Amino acid sequence: MHKLILTTAALAFTAQMGMAQDVTRLGTEGAYPPWNFINDSGEIAGFERELGDELCARAELTCEWVTNDWDSIIPNLVSGNYDVIIAGMSITDERDEVIDFSQNYSQPDPSAYLATTADVDVEGAVIAAQASNIQAAFVAEQGWTLLEFATPEETIAAVRNGEADAVLADKSYLMPIAEEDAGLVMLERDEMLGGGVGLGLRESDTELKEKFNAAIQSMKDDGSLNELITKWDIGETF
Repeated sequence: MHKLILTTAALAFTAQMGMAQDVTRLGTEGAYPPWNFINDSGEIAGFERELGDELCARAELTCEWVTNDWDSIIPNLVSGNYDVIIAGMSITDERDEVIDFSQNYSQPDPSAYLATTADVDVEGAVIAAQASNIQAAFVAEQGWTLLEFATPEETIAAVRNGEADAVLADKSYLMPIAEEDAGLVMLERDEMLGGGVGLGLRESDTELKEKFNAAIQSMKDDGSLNELITKWDIGETF
């Protein structure tokens, strides 16, 4: 009898483990509207929340969402804390050496400058950018003065308090801020960086990549991806 109980318990434990392994964990930052953010109900929301849910449905995957700070988002994918990065991450050669990417689900979004005055000379200015992103890498490559911050909110605060002359970030992120704050202006200069935005995956997860690629392609084919892009105003449609 004890043996039967133990066997039943072992089978139940094995089934639970199997169910846990069938969950695909989606990692996002939750701090970069309109791509991803935490809404008033404390839930992950934004373009990528809607996109991720739809991709999981089309790929017939059971998914759950987790948040992770941007500066450790790639290391924690590699270490297995989640299975997919869906966090406005631009596809770059440097990142592709560490992780793999799906096909892009957005076009390259122009990077723009936000400042307190329109006459800022960015090449001689102090530029704020979020650490470990393509804008920070670009400023560093130009040899300009760079101030890096852990979160996008901190880059905006640095401009407001005079610590930096301008912030360089995705235009889709900066535009709503400029529209709401009369003390901030968008500069006319844009930078085209990266190869669009895609899902980040471990290089070993080829089957998962194929499932998501098929789901992304199906959304491109039926126009639903363009509808989401237009709804959230994140850039050019496909």
